[in-house]
Amino acid sequence: MALGHKITVERSTQHVRVERDGQVLADSHSPLALHETGSPVRYYLPAEDVRLDLLTPSDTTTHCPFKGDASYWSLPDAPDLVWAYEEPKSEVAEIKGHYCFYDTEVVGA
Repeated sequence: MALGHKITVERSTQHVRVERDGQVLADSHSPLALHETGSPVRYYLPAEDVRLDLLTPSDTTTHCPFKGDASYWSLPDAPDLVWAYEEPKSEVAEIKGHYCFYDTEVVGA
């Protein structure tokens, strides 16, 4: 990792929900909290807690030197709303099979 750059992943007890236009896209009681230098806490939600049936794969991909290559999914009116690292780097291997949304609501502990 770059000097001064740190990523930690921990199991969270937060209840995290993602809702858009009144529709629940994800609801999880077992998210992973990813803490990364210079970024807000990101919650990675297990696939079984995400309504993947509502999302369409996007052609967008991005590369993070610390986490790996991300793939994206969209809603018709919300491009690239959610992403996942299908083959994350070993330092963050636990986020494999988890999805992260830009906008999440922490409902409570």
